Amino acid sequence: MTASAHLPSVPAAPSAPSVREALREPLPLGDVDLADLDRFTDGITPWRMFHTLRHEDPVHWQPEEAPNSGFWAVTRHADIARVDRDAESFTSTRFVNLEEVDDDQIKKRASILELDGVRHRALRSVIQRQFGAGVINSYTDFLRGLTARTLDTALAKGRFDFVADVSADFPINVLARLLDVPPEDNQRLIDWGNRIIGNTDPDYADVLLHSAESERYRDLPFRSPASLEVFEYGRDLARRRRGGAGTDLVSKLVNTTPRDGVPLSAQDFDNYFLLLVVAGNETTRHTISHSMLALLQHPEQLARLRDDPSLIPAAVEEFLRWASPVYHFRRTATRDVELGGKRIREGDKVVMWYASGNRDEEVFGDPYAFDVTRENNDHVTFGKGSPHLCLGNLLARTEIRIMFEELIPRLADIRLTGEVPRVRSNFVNGIKRLPVEVTLA
Repeated sequence: MTASAHLPSVPAAPSAPSVREALREPLPLGDVDLADLDRFTDGITPWRMFHTLRHEDPVHWQPEEAPNSGFWAVTRHADIARVDRDAESFTSTRFVNLEEVDDDQIKKRASILELDGVRHRALRSVIQRQFGAGVINSYTDFLRGLTARTLDTALAKGRFDFVADVSADFPINVLARLLDVPPEDNQRLIDWGNRIIGNTDPDYADVLLHSAESERYRDLPFRSPASLEVFEYGRDLARRRRGGAGTDLVSKLVNTTPRDGVPLSAQDFDNYFLLLVVAGNETTRHTISHSMLALLQHPEQLARLRDDPSLIPAAVEEFLRWASPVYHFRRTATRDVELGGKRIREGDKVVMWYASGNRDEEVFGDPYAFDVTRENNDHVTFGKGSPHLCLGNLLARTEIRIMFEELIPRLADIRLTGEVPRVRSNFVNGIKRLPVEVTLA
């Protein structure tokens, strides 16, 4: 039997129109509000807003409620690339999310993401080799075995939540290996990531960002009390690894002097470790979830990959473009500059909406088509020509490739069985649950 016969048509998300259908009725520019988090929960409205902005006002001033002061929304691929490459004009040192912080908060909360220049390069170098091709390629057998164990457990259930049992389980096991921590700690790592990154979602956050209570935690990353738990966990690992010969990421952080000769302070370690815990799980997890949902929504694409598994490595780039797991990153203008015909003032927030860049018609033919054979896929999911290019991009690509190389041959049938709720966030493009039922090949 052919793959196409195995894989029936599946509705998109229950009762949800496709983005393409929604775009038939243009969204008026006056209805765009990228600061309204509730518009990021239906899987449709963000793309409509980005579409309107790219076509009508690609460098758009977006007001915000106090205490924030508003930002420039940059939505075209070329403008995003320009901002991302120019760290002298658009700095990360005033922070990379939308929250506006004072100098004291910067001193306490800055991670490698909030650095530019020599110090940024020096801190990247501490663990950069661990994410290079030589090391990542040596993990292939481990990753394939880990994938098989994840899938064995999940698929045996028949009906399960793909997010919890596959998308979250797999990358967190990889992270546990990189940090050299026991698998029984996996759920704690997942929960910490949810609570920290999901700081605007009532289902995840201990304390919602910008709530009155969040002022108690203003000096913590993402204003999340979960950060204290991550710090304590990381410090315990550091005490046990310091002075050793380990090759795990914690050992590298505590036993390596950066290239600029300035050792990591205790605070540097805390913030670096927290970033690894969050970034090492969240983006890969959401990419896998969105990719599986896309294959459910486009069964003919799933059939193509099953018929010809050699397409999967290139399909990973389409998965990354389509998923766009991080909606945006922010920079701050260091000087007055013109961008997209607008005058940006020194001190203004300038926000690169990567998700919008990944649907830019000037770069991607038929950008709202999910096409696993798409060529020249110049997506900006990991950044574009930036000194902040995602350090773990090769690991993420490898994890996603191996996951689908192992998963697709096992499926005779897979069906969506319920609603697909999304994270209430304009920062992370996350799926909370993806209920499915499978029949094995």
